[in-house]
Amino acid sequence: MPARVTLRTIQRTMREGKRFACLTCYDATIARWLERAGLPMILVGDTLAEIVLGHDQTYYATMDIMVALTAAVRRGAPNVLLMADMPFMSYQADDAEGLRNAGRFMQEAGADLVKLEVDQSFAELVRKMSRAGIPVVSHIGSRPQQTKLTGGYRSTGRTQQEAERLLEDARILEEAGSVMLLVEATPAEVTEQIVAHTRIPVIGCGAGPACHGQVIVLHDLLGLTDWQPKFAQPVTHIGERIMEAARTWISRVSTNDLGAHPYHMVRDRAAPTEAAPETEPRGEVSSPLRISTAIQSPPEIPTRR
Repeated sequence: MPARVTLRTIQRTMREGKRFACLTCYDATIARWLERAGLPMILVGDTLAEIVLGHDQTYYATMDIMVALTAAVRRGAPNVLLMADMPFMSYQADDAEGLRNAGRFMQEAGADLVKLEVDQSFAELVRKMSRAGIPVVSHIGSRPQQTKLTGGYRSTGRTQQEAERLLEDARILEEAGSVMLLVEATPAEVTEQIVAHTRIPVIGCGAGPACHGQVIVLHDLLGLTDWQPKFAQPVTHIGERIMEAARTWISRVSTNDLGAHPYHMVRDRAAPTEAAPETEPRGEVSSPLRISTAIQSPPEIPTRR
């Protein structure tokens, strides 16, 4: 059994100048394989709304769904560092509600970290969560939960003003108690400055090679999605193999090529001692299910005389 990965493990990896990998996952079976591969960290992202539920945006992930699938991933991968994504409107409206929802991920799902899409205006919430003992990963840069406000998915930090704002966000959120930063879709030189001016692990998602760790959506890596971001090119095309397997099954069913049937009735193996009394008319043969095949006449119905 692999050793349990903790926040200290990741911090030590960072201090040693090594990189760590992270992938998204939404179910126990895939999580089990990822842990066997040696993946130290898994993110149960709100991207499940798109990948699992078929929506076109992440807005449709709910707390109940996120908690249930995070718990599933934990059962499949009990030793990874597990990060749960706080879905849209699970923390934005009220700090107390945000605290309770973050607590659900830890109590009900076994998460080690919670991730929030935030800027410096959420510093007080991060501070409250930290005081409550909830490890927070602050997601800055491009924030998918803001796509309706920004008019779509876009990179950030391309202008001097945006870059300075991101660096300020990173500093303030670290001071508020964030244990990690996740930086998405920013120029590499901006991320380099964030890494240089903070002391906590920085995970990149299309943010350049300076980050201590890197995360992408697993289904992009496996070539299962119709479109992948430029920073998440597939290393294989599992979708084609799924189609091949499905076609093989279709062919086997159509030709009735199912192989030997594995289930058989158990015959009565009781050793004979003495002849059992006959319960059926002589000459009748009992079926294997011991259902009598004798045909009996219906009872005579008495009539009034």
